[in-house]
This record gives sequence, C-alpha cells and structure tokens, in this order.
Amino acid sequence: MGVFITFEGPEGSGKSTQARLLYERLQAEGYPVILTREPGGTRIGELIRRILVDLRHTEMAPTTETLLFSAARAQLVSELIRPYLNTGGIVLCDRYADSTFAYQGYGLGRDLDELYAITAVATGGLMPNLTFYLDLDVEVGLARKRAQRERAEAPGASAAHPEWNRLDARDLAYHQRVAAGFAALIRREPERWRRLSALQPIEELAEQIYREVVPLITPVARLGSPV
Repeated sequence: MGVFITFEGPEGSGKSTQARLLYERLQAEGYPVILTREPGGTRIGELIRRILVDLRHTEMAPTTETLLFSAARAQLVSELIRPYLNTGGIVLCDRYADSTFAYQGYGLGRDLDELYAITAVATGGLMPNLTFYLDLDVEVGLARKRAQRERAEAPGASAAHPEWNRLDARDLAYHQRVAAGFAALIRREPERWRRLSALQPIEELAEQIYREVVPLITPVARLGSPV
C-alpha cells in the first residue's frame, strides 16, 4: 500500500499551489507520485465538478450537493486513488472527504453521522495517511481569491481566471462555520493533521510541508531503484 496525502484549507489558502509544489519536488526526486483534486480528477468527476461549481445552480439542495460530491469521490477513489496506492505509489489530493464534513456538515448543517456513512460507502473506508490544513482567516482568504480574479481579468492579463464558484460565493458566516468545522475535525484526529500557517512565504511553507512528508514516504521505492 502506498501513501495518501491530502491538502485542506479555506478558500485562498494556497493549498492547490502547495500540493503542486510537493508533487513537483517528489517527482523530481524520483518518487512514484500523482496529483489529483476533488471534485474532479477523472472524466466523470470533472463533469460532476462543472455542475457543483456553476454559479447558476443556486437552487441546488444540500442533499443533492452532498451526493454529487460523494459520487465524484467514489469515482476518483475507484478509478485513480486506490489503484495507484495499490502499486505502492504516493497520491496527493487537493481536498478529500474532510471537505464534505466541513462544507456540507458544519457549513450547511448536514448530519455528521449521515455524512460519515455516505463517505464510507463512497471511499470504501479509505482515509489519508496525512492531511495538511493551511490555516488562514476566511476573510483574508476570500479577499485573496477576489484579488487574484481581478488581476486575471485586468486588460492585458494573460493568466487564466481563478475559479470563483458557487461555494465561494456563499456568505461570510457560512465560510466561518466551515473553518470552525475544520478546527473540530483536527481536534478529533490530531495525529493525522498538520495545521500550518498559510501566511508564511510560499517557499517556506513548501519546505515545512516537505519536512513533514519525508518520514512518511521514506519506505516508498523510488523509480529505477532496486526492489
């Protein structure tokens, strides 16, 4: 069995950037590693993602939202994550089941026991070996994301527009409930989580993450090394 590492955090925390930086470093060092995301990561998952993030879908019921996230997750685990872990590789995932507990559970008030049951079915009980939470005040994170989008939309800008989706657009109280939910999840399972400040420079945070990962991946055979 390989190593499963996930990245969580509020909007604008930089978790996607840190997941990518870790992926690039491990790949350069010869580790068998893949990077994926939730929702998405597979053809079916990406189609579901389009429905979930579309700003026009304001009428989506909380149950529908929960089941769509879980459906995308089930496909990702079955098609990509579990098969790669079974080869002994490293899987990095930008969000995973903890986001459902935080966003749909604490954020929308869904019953947590129900969410744990649904998630167990969707994942077959697969949970990460290690989860990074990039800690940032939600107001700061949302402001970061808005600023990134404004820069991308400025005349002459060539960067792709950062996604501003249906969940991002919810009110501040919702995002504060989500952050409180993540804090509760960390208290519940402190041995799995690493809570790191997202305010530090990108390079310093990336190095801190790498140092946390090294002991976990040491047994993983690098590509081209003797078995």
